[in-house]
Amino acid sequence: MAKPERLQKYIARCGAASRRAAEQLILDGRVTVNKTVVTELGTRVDCDNDKVFLDGQRLLPEKKLYYIMLNKPKGYISTADDERGRKTVTELVADLDARLYPVGRLDYESEGLLFLTNDGDFTYRMTHPGHRINKKYQVVVSGIPQYEDLQKLRKGVDIGDYVTAPAQVTLAVEQERTAQLNITIHEGKNRQVRRMCEAVGFPVLRLKRVNIGGVSLGNLPLGKWRHLTEAELLKLTGGEKK
Repeated sequence: MAKPERLQKYIARCGAASRRAAEQLILDGRVTVNKTVVTELGTRVDCDNDKVFLDGQRLLPEKKLYYIMLNKPKGYISTADDERGRKTVTELVADLDARLYPVGRLDYESEGLLFLTNDGDFTYRMTHPGHRINKKYQVVVSGIPQYEDLQKLRKGVDIGDYVTAPAQVTLAVEQERTAQLNITIHEGKNRQVRRMCEAVGFPVLRLKRVNIGGVSLGNLPLGKWRHLTEAELLKLTGGEKK
């Protein structure tokens, strides 16, 4: 007999949403257990006997879990669907017979490393602020930042509604009117790296994410995907085998 588990964890294990998003689905009254609407986050379900529905659709644990690395091009939005009709990253993995969701975000104008999965627990681990997953970006900016500018980024800057945590920042390439910075952060605020650079006076011309949690994009072609290796999964999950 399976051990009862929290409802939001069960929803995540079914691939319907991350644990955090599942909590909001429950609070919104969109989840029923045995024909009863449940809005209490502490609710536990018996996986063998309880029937869980989201918006009237039965939720069952995913039979096969997918962990995908994508080299996202510019011009794609990091969601499963978009009501404005923009291209989504899931279109780039449409040849897989699974409903996948992006892990975190990479904004419309940015490119580079993005994970997709149908494992809500994996999404939770990778996106929860408490896990402090490092993300490295190659950022081309207009102008040449000086030492004082880099120090501001390293110490944390006010981006309007938030003061960022200290970042790892190096000046990698300096040209006549532009520079490439390597920036590593563990936070995930909306358009954070762009807003950080703008806050110190250097607008971003190009932004590419190249590493998450020690897993590198490598030479994966733009717009292409591959499965994460077992070694990469172990690295991302802290040695916990999926």
